[in-house]
This record gives sequence, structure tokens and C-alpha cells, in this order.
Amino acid sequence: MHVSGDPAHTERGRTLGGMSAASPGIEPAAINPVTEREKPSAPGSKRVLLAKPRGYCAGVDRAVIAVEKALELYGPPVYVRKEIVHNRHVVDTLRERGVIFVEETSEVPEGALVVFSAHGVSPAVHAEAKERNLRTIDATCPLVTKVHKEVNRFAREDYDILLIGHEGHEEVEGTAGEAPEHVQLVDTADDAAKAHVRDPSKVVWLSQTTLSVDETMERVDQLRERFPNLADPPSDDICYATSNRQVAVKAMAAECDLVLVVGSKNSSNSKRLVEVALQAGARDAHLIDYAHEVDEAWLSGVDTVGVTSGASVPDVLVMELLGWLAERGWGDVEEVTTANEKIAFALPRELRKPEPRS
Repeated sequence: MHVSGDPAHTERGRTLGGMSAASPGIEPAAINPVTEREKPSAPGSKRVLLAKPRGYCAGVDRAVIAVEKALELYGPPVYVRKEIVHNRHVVDTLRERGVIFVEETSEVPEGALVVFSAHGVSPAVHAEAKERNLRTIDATCPLVTKVHKEVNRFAREDYDILLIGHEGHEEVEGTAGEAPEHVQLVDTADDAAKAHVRDPSKVVWLSQTTLSVDETMERVDQLRERFPNLADPPSDDICYATSNRQVAVKAMAAECDLVLVVGSKNSSNSKRLVEVALQAGARDAHLIDYAHEVDEAWLSGVDTVGVTSGASVPDVLVMELLGWLAERGWGDVEEVTTANEKIAFALPRELRKPEPRS
């Protein structure tokens, strides 16, 4: 099976794990890309609505290629601090190829090569790496780097920064670490109620890039009730890919008896897709890493299955799920398109080839 659209999805699927993006049981013609929703099919007719955009975003693609390129240039072992992206299949496949994942920079042998994950790290982590003479490749997503720069800018201007995000997430730790004396984490409604600022006229909110748009704005509204002069970020912090995947799920959720989101349990944006699907009218929704994790009891009485995947998921896993569903009668696949993504990011500078001299 081949899905028309972003070539990065299928190319990544071929690279990771050496697997083809094709899946048995589904012909290419079975996928019908649409940009406007058609009327729901008659009861009793089994079909799949396949969200587009889905899967790999530009930041994830860049980070995974960075690790693969490091393996190619320097050979194993290549150390990676934390998971390069939050996906079990990606991490397991890279581990098989000689990548060693560590929790902290202190676990990397002195002088070795370490890659920083797409979620970003704090200045303290960079400083520790330098002290240990580590060779570093920074695969931080450029959209996360943008938020880091915003933190530094507002800290220089002596603002209190209310960072909306999930406690313990690597991205939040890296972002807050840019100016810990200025940043307060706002995760829950209780956090919003307890936030303390020195000067209500100098307070700004920023956010983790992978949150639910609706959940984030709920926190912003709560904060603005307390701090009417709360400043907004200079530009959207929630990344285009996170937002686009949520919009695509919302477009099809009301027609779905069941939505299956391919993604790992530690992936914030994947978990948000399950929540968004339920809030937008899906009767049921579940997060799975692989097709074999689907409980066939979930399919009881189901006509329409919605399928999507988080921004750190190679499309080969979605193709395998479509094949699994086709074997059980859900072979009619209609692609629901709400956006076409064409964004790409340059590799970290350490991996770029020098420009030829003219």
C-alpha cells in the first residue's frame, strides 16, 4: 500500500527497521484522498477514515536522520541522551543499530559522541557535556529552540514566565532550564490558581510545543482571569504538526465509532490525539504502538474506524495497522486531508556537508 502525500513518511518507513511501507491486503486504489467530508456511509458498511496529516513531523524526521547520519559517519556506538523521539519502534530499531540511550550526560564515556534529543536540553546539560569533553550533536527541534529563545528574551526583560506544559516532560525541563529563576510550570488548573508573579504587568505565557490546543487555551483563560495583562507569545508555541494532526482528527472524529492512534504512551502529542478524538465526538479511542495491540473486542459493532498517528511515528506502522484492519473487513480506506505539510528543517550543523568552493 502506498499513501500519496508527504514523501518523508514512506521514506522514513523504509529506512527504520528496513521495512517496506507496503502492506498486504490493501490496494492503492482503496485510498480515496478527500479534502471535504462526504456524507457518512450507510450503517453496516465497514470503512476506515485515514487522517492526513499524520505521523512524522519535520522536527522528528530531522532528529532521526541526525542519529542515522551520526552512525553512518562515526560508526557505533552513538550515545543519545533520553529517547531521540518518543516512539518505541524508532528507539528499538536504532538501539539494534548501535545507538546507546542514556538518561543523563554523566553516563556517556568522556570524549564520546552524544546526540541531544528532539525535545531539547537546558544550558546546564550543554555545560556538563563540555566539561566531559563530549562531542555533541544537537538534534533539538527548531520549534523547541524557538521557545527557548523566547524564554531568554523575556527573562532578559525581567518578565515572570508561566510555562504551560506537563511536569516531567523532557521538553519542559529543557525549556525551564533556560531561565529557571523566571519560569513557573503551569500543568493543572490548580497550578494556574496558585501561580505567583512579582509584577502583574510583566507576565507572559509560553507553552510546550506538543500540547492540545484546546487544553492550552483553557489554561491561558484561567491565567488571564488572574492576570489581565498576561502577554501572549510572539508567535504560536504549539507546533504546526501538533495542531495540524489535531485538526485532522477533529474533522473525522464525529463519524468514527472507533479511533486508533498509533503512538507510544510517553508521546505527549499522541496521547493528546486520543483525547481530542473523544472530545470531538468519537465513540471510542485508543493509543497503540503496533497493530497487534488492538483488542478485537474494540471492533464489536464498529462500522467506521478512524486511524491517525503521532508526530514521532513512522508511517510503516500505520500501513501495518491498515493491513491488519483490512484482513478483518475494514479494507475501504478514505484519506481525510485537512492540510498538506511541506516543511523541512536542515540537519544539525555538525552533520552538514561543507559547501563546495566556487
